[in-house]
Amino acid sequence: MLKLPLVLAFTAMTAFFWGIYGIVLHRGTSNMGVPTETNIASDLGVSLRAFVGVGLAYFLIAVLVPVALLNRKKETGYWSMSGTIMSLFAGAVGALGALGVALALAFKGQAIYVMPIVFGGAPVVNTLLTSWLNRSFKQIKPMFLVGMVLVALGMVGVLLTKPQGAAHGGEGVVNWFAVGLSIAMAVLCWGSYGPFLHLGQSRMGGSRLRPFCCVGIAYFVIAVVVPVVMLETMHTGTSYAWSGMMWSVLAGTAGALGALGIIMAFTYGGKPIFVMPLVFGFAPVINTVTSIIISQKFDNLNAWFAVSLALGIAGAVTVLLNAPKAAPHGKPASPATEGATPTESKPADPVAAANQHPFVQAAMKAASNDKPS
Repeated sequence: MLKLPLVLAFTAMTAFFWGIYGIVLHRGTSNMGVPTETNIASDLGVSLRAFVGVGLAYFLIAVLVPVALLNRKKETGYWSMSGTIMSLFAGAVGALGALGVALALAFKGQAIYVMPIVFGGAPVVNTLLTSWLNRSFKQIKPMFLVGMVLVALGMVGVLLTKPQGAAHGGEGVVNWFAVGLSIAMAVLCWGSYGPFLHLGQSRMGGSRLRPFCCVGIAYFVIAVVVPVVMLETMHTGTSYAWSGMMWSVLAGTAGALGALGIIMAFTYGGKPIFVMPLVFGFAPVINTVTSIIISQKFDNLNAWFAVSLALGIAGAVTVLLNAPKAAPHGKPASPATEGATPTESKPADPVAAANQHPFVQAAMKAASNDKPS
């Protein structure tokens, strides 16, 4: 059942926390300490140490808290192998996307243009992946292509007209190749996050805490265990700094609360068709306004940057609003539809369509004997 006030509240919660995520993480990487050497290895070391802070926050908010709540009360839904796999995979790509952002910032990219580019490109990947899972490429509309062009123009414009020195900690020589690869990694991974998390939640009977817990476990492994092992075996010339870790943990807290907001918006009846455009539309605005306010360099904000940002946001919203819909297809018989006649059958929803994709079925095969628990 749709509860619009709650859907809008949780959507706004996600847009806010994801909007400030890059800025807070940038402060964490900047305050992690001065490396004894200046090279790619030291930049990587700084980003990995900040990434550990993000992972620790996710472990607290997305693992310990959900487990405690699940042990105290009965929640809607159940554990299933396929739902767990999908949710863990969603958490993995989410963590890798966060690593991409951390690397882009560590390589001296600035949050004021890194985050708008990520938020502009992620919806395109999200829509293309969803269309592939739903086998609905034939449903692509001209406005969808227009939206992709607007995103491309807007993000290129943001990069070319970015304010100089507008974000905290943006000093230093920018490694544009490394920043570009890191942004591409974040776009690809964060664009994949939503579709797989939605599938995971649907395969757990609409549970809120179970898929969130899986996301936290994946973050802990990728953002804490792996970086700690790497840092112990690498010579990066870096070390942990209290201030850097504090800001990095706060960044992880913002990211985890944003992820929780998405799950809660879906739980109360929100649909990706209007939830995600609001999130990807307002998050970069919050990011830009917050960056300018913190830096107090309002003269650096030029008209072309504002126009480019608006183009990217409009393109992202257009892409999501004109996303190809799942084509009707035959559904496997279920207890609710076994006796239905052709006139009684209903069109398949996007999740059911995605569940028929060979890639998804491969993960679901392991759950053929799943029982609610």
